[in-house]
Amino acid sequence: MRPTQPIRPRGGSIWDLLTFERLMTNQVIHLIYWSGLGVIALIAFGFIGTAVGVALREELLMGLLLAAGVLVGGFLVVAALVLLWRSFCELYVALFRLSDDLHAIRQATDAEYSVKSQQPKR
Repeated sequence: MRPTQPIRPRGGSIWDLLTFERLMTNQVIHLIYWSGLGVIALIAFGFIGTAVGVALREELLMGLLLAAGVLVGGFLVVAALVLLWRSFCELYVALFRLSDDLHAIRQATDAEYSVKSQQPKR
C-alpha cells in the first residue's frame, strides 16, 4: 500500500519552494554559469596583461617570443576552463532535470494508481 500524499495548499509557489516540490536550481544555475564565465574572462585579461608586461619588460626578440608563448598558453588554459565550466554546469542541469522527470513520473503513477483503485472490482 502506498503512503497517502500530505494535504497541501493549492497554487502556493512559496509552499513548493519550502517543501522542495519545485527546485529553483534550474533558474539559479544560469546565473552561476554566467558569473563563472565572468571570472574566467578576468583570468583571460590577466594572461593578456602578463603577456604585455613580459613584452614591455624584455626589449629583445626573446621577450616578444616569451610574451607570445604566455599569450597562446593563457588562451589555451582559458579555453580549457570554459569547456570544463560548461560541462560542470551542464552536469548539474542534467541532474536536476532528472529529478524533475522522476517527480513527473511519480505523479503520473500516483494518478494511475488512484484511477485503478476507484474502479469497481470484478
